[in-house]
Amino acid sequence: MQKGKQSLCFTEAPFIISTANIVGKKEGEGPLAGHFDVIGEDDKFGQNTWEEAESTLQKEAFTMAVGRAGLKKEDIRYLFAGDLLGQTMATSFGVLDFQVPLFGLYGACSTCGESLSLGAMCVAAGYADHVVTMTSSHFASAEKQFRFPLEYGNQRPLSATWTVTGSGGVILERAVGNNAAFSGKVCIKGITTGKIVDYGVKDSFNMGASMAPACADMIYANFKDLGADSGYYDKIFTGDLGYIGQRILIDLLNEKGINISGIHSDCGMIIFDQNTQDTHAGGSGCGCAAATLCSYILKRMEEGEFKRVLFAPTGALMSTVSYNEGMSIPGIAHGVVLERID
Repeated sequence: MQKGKQSLCFTEAPFIISTANIVGKKEGEGPLAGHFDVIGEDDKFGQNTWEEAESTLQKEAFTMAVGRAGLKKEDIRYLFAGDLLGQTMATSFGVLDFQVPLFGLYGACSTCGESLSLGAMCVAAGYADHVVTMTSSHFASAEKQFRFPLEYGNQRPLSATWTVTGSGGVILERAVGNNAAFSGKVCIKGITTGKIVDYGVKDSFNMGASMAPACADMIYANFKDLGADSGYYDKIFTGDLGYIGQRILIDLLNEKGINISGIHSDCGMIIFDQNTQDTHAGGSGCGCAAATLCSYILKRMEEGEFKRVLFAPTGALMSTVSYNEGMSIPGIAHGVVLERID
């Protein structure tokens, strides 16, 4: 069912029946260490290059998620996946051997929200019984592409976020008949698709400032479309804003008469410890929101701590070409309404 100008509410909400996550060594030293499925001891994950390592993240996440669901790769109708690298090469090489029909996606760090949204639409419409939605990022491959190779040893300003080395995969299943079989599970009740918002930020070391306006715009649309207020959600998790972006987001929404300060958390602030890890403004990257969702958020929902959550990964839509040509960094955010079935 269409809601407002940007949202959908599903009559038959797709259920999350399985998840998997894998992260790097630094992420495994952070606050969520006990929640991750796999923590790599070597950030190359046994491969020769950073890019091959990131492909391995997706390969492992897919395999774990499908296995936990008691399915085979042949049971997966579609795969919705993407990453940060040019032409989504981490995804292409990572899932090549599975031979599952693929929709390759790019939404920058919001790709997790985009893949969940499109996967949920596909399942809810009856086009598939099972789909996998997945994404990844890798600190070294992202730095190499968007900023400077690690060997350069450049100074990172305090506004910079740390690209998470990690991947998260989710299996969505079509609900047929009585939802009682899914008691205690989490479904995707609805989505709000974000718009591109550009406030003219040009600093590639301040991703929070470039993405926060788009996130505020999407959350405002979600509240308006669904007739919600800050009491509607138990929690709002943004994906990659970090400490600086969080302050901007809260200020922008306060200007619109929405106060989320009491229910907001950011995956980039949760996954690292700002006091003990040199990640400056927090975490970012496709893997930040995906790994945090699959390791922490969904588990807390299944345990009954949260009933309804707005999951809102955010992305900075830039490339090395656009940045070097002096263009600004537009942002986008995609909202996914998660609800626990009792």
